[in-house]
Amino acid sequence: MYEWFIGLRYLRAKHRHGFISLISFISVAGITVGVVALIVVLAVYSGFTDGLRDQILGINSHVVVQQVSGSIRNYQLVRDRVLTVDDVQGATPYLYSQTLLSSSSGGTGVVLRGIDPQTAENVISLPQQMIEGSVYDLEQNTSDAIPNIILGKNLAQELRVRLGSKVRLISPSGPLTPMGIIPKIKTCRVSGIFESGMYEYDSSLAYMSLGAVQQFLESGDIAHGIEVVVDKRKLNKANRIADAITATLGSGYIAKDWMAMNQNLFAAFKLEKIGMFICMTLIILVAALNIISALVMVVMEKGKDIAILKSMGATSSSIMRIFFLQGVIIAFTGTALGVAGGLGLCELLSRYKFIELPSNVYPMTTLPIKVLPGDVVIIAVSAVVITLLATLYPSWKASQVQPAEVLS
Repeated sequence: MYEWFIGLRYLRAKHRHGFISLISFISVAGITVGVVALIVVLAVYSGFTDGLRDQILGINSHVVVQQVSGSIRNYQLVRDRVLTVDDVQGATPYLYSQTLLSSSSGGTGVVLRGIDPQTAENVISLPQQMIEGSVYDLEQNTSDAIPNIILGKNLAQELRVRLGSKVRLISPSGPLTPMGIIPKIKTCRVSGIFESGMYEYDSSLAYMSLGAVQQFLESGDIAHGIEVVVDKRKLNKANRIADAITATLGSGYIAKDWMAMNQNLFAAFKLEKIGMFICMTLIILVAALNIISALVMVVMEKGKDIAILKSMGATSSSIMRIFFLQGVIIAFTGTALGVAGGLGLCELLSRYKFIELPSNVYPMTTLPIKVLPGDVVIIAVSAVVITLLATLYPSWKASQVQPAEVLS
């Protein structure tokens, strides 16, 4: 195909046409930079979203089952029925309460969470997050009848306590007396410290055994709900499993999956990811404009050449192909270099982790990277399509050159 030969020769313009070749190089560089930026930005967003999801699911379960009328009294029976649902791999009862926690160095508000260490092991990631002590220490009976408590790392640092230190739980909902409401106070012993990697959890969450929390709240043998973990391969179908749990338990119960409970958060991430894709695509559009200007100048400079080719028998479609093939070369070269550069940069960021993030602001300590093959395909296809569309007008303009007007 002589179109390929002529198109490549025009791209390698020398002497007085060297400026056109420079613009072609700048166009390739623009596409490369745009593709690299898109791949890295979307990989960071995907990694951040997945990292945040893993951190949230490390503390919370995939599905939460609650009773419409309030607390669940027969929670062991409900748990057994939940375990019969397909793809459910674990379930455990829980209690939540907003309380105050104080030590000799100060106090702060915390979320007190009552768990059953035996059944919670397969549902939440607390056992893997322990940096001191063990989850099973919550069940150990001490000689002085002081219950054990597990604190987050940042919470323990704020209260200046360590393993074996004593803290006081204070609940504002105490008995009503003529002097007013008297808060309930319970002394506890720190038996463990955990680190989830999320500052919000590590600075405001405390764990006790389910029985100890029931005794502190004087609530009786109840649970606020059942936390459920599903098969990780069905994580994105947790809503269907939640519907199956509701159908199994009956109309008196509701089940919420992790996507519904964090819907606004992940919807915001998705919107930001789309916004960044659009912004980064503008870089490729700028490169496409350079391609238009380069090809238009080639058409103007090579008007006589085009006229001679037409007078020798070249058709308008052949002339159009010559300039379109130049755009094809620029598009695929820039996209290929961009994909290679983007994947290489993501590999470096993922392997060496030399960009650190403040832990009190972000839920992870290093820049998260996760390259999704679908994102890379969309980026590559978008870059090629935008670039090829930019070549249509100059190619059509070249095909409209009339030999009689140019050579006269």
